[in-house]
Amino acid sequence: MLNNANFADSDVDGGGRTWGTTITVEGQSYATSLFWQPLQNQEEPLTEVTEASEGILEGADLYCIKPGKAPQFGICVSQEGYKSGQVVAAVALSTALADRSSFIAVFKVAEGWWYTCVRNDIILSDGDMLFLNEEDARNQFTSMLAVPDWGRKIAPESWNIEDAENIRLEHLLQRGTTAKLQKIKGLRGAKLLMVVGISVIVGLWLISNLIDALLFTPVKRPPVAPVQPKVVKKVERPPVIKPWEVLKNPSQIIYECVINIRKLQKILPPGWDIGNFTCTQSGVSTSWKRTFGRMSWMKKALDDSGLTFSYRNFSEDGDSLGAGIEYSQIDTISSPPILSLPSLRETINNTFQSIGDKVQLSNGSFTQTISEEERHTYRYLGFSFSSGQNPITWSSLLTKFSGLEIKVIKYDGSVWNYEGAIYAL
Repeated sequence: MLNNANFADSDVDGGGRTWGTTITVEGQSYATSLFWQPLQNQEEPLTEVTEASEGILEGADLYCIKPGKAPQFGICVSQEGYKSGQVVAAVALSTALADRSSFIAVFKVAEGWWYTCVRNDIILSDGDMLFLNEEDARNQFTSMLAVPDWGRKIAPESWNIEDAENIRLEHLLQRGTTAKLQKIKGLRGAKLLMVVGISVIVGLWLISNLIDALLFTPVKRPPVAPVQPKVVKKVERPPVIKPWEVLKNPSQIIYECVINIRKLQKILPPGWDIGNFTCTQSGVSTSWKRTFGRMSWMKKALDDSGLTFSYRNFSEDGDSLGAGIEYSQIDTISSPPILSLPSLRETINNTFQSIGDKVQLSNGSFTQTISEEERHTYRYLGFSFSSGQNPITWSSLLTKFSGLEIKVIKYDGSVWNYEGAIYAL
């Protein structure tokens, strides 16, 4: 249940890291908190893995593969405490529970509380997280309980979660598939042996030909090579980029929206009243209206704020001013949809009914024109709702939906209005 009506400094100011990377079960070290993505080509996964390490999770240098009905790869950064050869916990657990396509679980371990969430055989991008704080783990778990049709729920007995099982983690990990972290760069295993073997064969062939040419081959006049016809290389068409492959990170947009509204709210020169706020995917804007103050007071307040404005314009009569701030860099992420349009509509309605809030939904589509002969249409579910809850409170629930796009967030000082879209299969 969303129950935090106002945001506090602790929501957004960071502090120490609240998540871990490694758990130890029965003396075995397991890697957790990987970033998971769907895998299209199981035969040659390194192309997708490398692209993700350079774009989605910059600096990632280790990965592993999850087999099964919906293959995936997980990536992580060794500097965070991961090691090559370390067994990956999420793969072992998801394969051990492969009889259920969807499950949600939290296990109490020595290092904290390990949360895992699998939906339709897919480990969600934030569905593998080792929380150091019990409250964070419980909030994450309970927020996902609003989504219906979990095949299995596992939680500590002390939480008293209805229909939740309390299962020993070591029994599950022993039953699952063992997958280990590997380095992203370089050749490995059979491929490395194959390359070495080919290199040896080629080397011997070159030496043999060189000896034959020096000792046994008579001197021949070099033939005149015919002029080869010019080969026109076929221009390869770049791959089609789907809209959900280049989404602005919704978590970062929500964070930047709240942070920058708080900064603007502090600019209150005498005789000027601040108006409503509008957050888009690139920045936040607002306005001030003069009651008895002066333009010079307003200008000085802006100059002394220490903020860099994308624009700041007084009206012609000097009685109002509009200004905006651009966000820090927002990452582009790939977040493919996992639900059909009817299932997505049912899930969202059920979620909002369970928390007692209203939501307006509308079907939409986006047509991508590649050429006159080739067009692609992508479906999405538009949503809008109003709430007294701030975006930080809503973030953990909204970002559960893969394919989420935050379009506009508006704030009038007491009520937040949210608009966005979620892509569907």
